[in-house]
Amino acid sequence: MIEQQQYQEAKRRVRQISAFYQHLIVYVLVNIGLAVINLTSDPNEIWFFYPLLGWGMGVAAHGLNVFVTEGWAKLWEEKKIRELLKKEGRSG
Repeated sequence: MIEQQQYQEAKRRVRQISAFYQHLIVYVLVNIGLAVINLTSDPNEIWFFYPLLGWGMGVAAHGLNVFVTEGWAKLWEEKKIRELLKKEGRSG
């Protein structure tokens, strides 16, 4: 039972990481395309960095969510579970 739960958790985590890398690849490819279009059509007016920055903030937030806050949230959940189990043990 525990092995199955661990497997499911690992599978969920791999999907999160994979989704982030897919997002990152699309971001890079689309923004390269936008830069090429911008620089070949009107190099005097640089506009491609607006979507680059805007979407870049979204990619950064996605990365933080996957690689940073996921760990913090999990640690908090585990701490809270232990706290509640300890509390129930005292009152029971």
